[in-house]
Amino acid sequence: MNVLAIKSSGDRTSISVMMNDEINSYSMTHGRKDRPDWNLFLSNIGHKRSFLLKEIDLFAFANAQNSYTATRIVATYMKGLAVGLNKPLISIKDLDSDDFEADSVAKIAKQEFLESGQDSKQHDPIFANPSYEDLANFKKLDE
Repeated sequence: MNVLAIKSSGDRTSISVMMNDEINSYSMTHGRKDRPDWNLFLSNIGHKRSFLLKEIDLFAFANAQNSYTATRIVATYMKGLAVGLNKPLISIKDLDSDDFEADSVAKIAKQEFLESGQDSKQHDPIFANPSYEDLANFKKLDE
């Protein structure tokens, strides 16, 4: 099974591709407002040299609780890939630890997908949305 996974915490993004049991990863620290160059990330894990996106069986992203914007950007990008290639997408709860990178997301996603009986309908990209445990508290500017 081939899995492509991304995790971003806002100032650090990692991407991993798992081709059967072999994992290739790339991570980069960047400014919080810098938008990731997905082609750079993909080329650094072997896209077009070792694999093509159509060979990916499952897409996954980390549902990071500490970076609302980064998580939405990653989710949107992964949804576009999954929908365009008609593949399943899984949102994985971010464990919020220093060693939780895209390779961990890929391993957990593969395990969850296999445990579901490889049910693509259960992992339809439409249902893979960021969710947040804490409700946002907004302050009105005119109060």
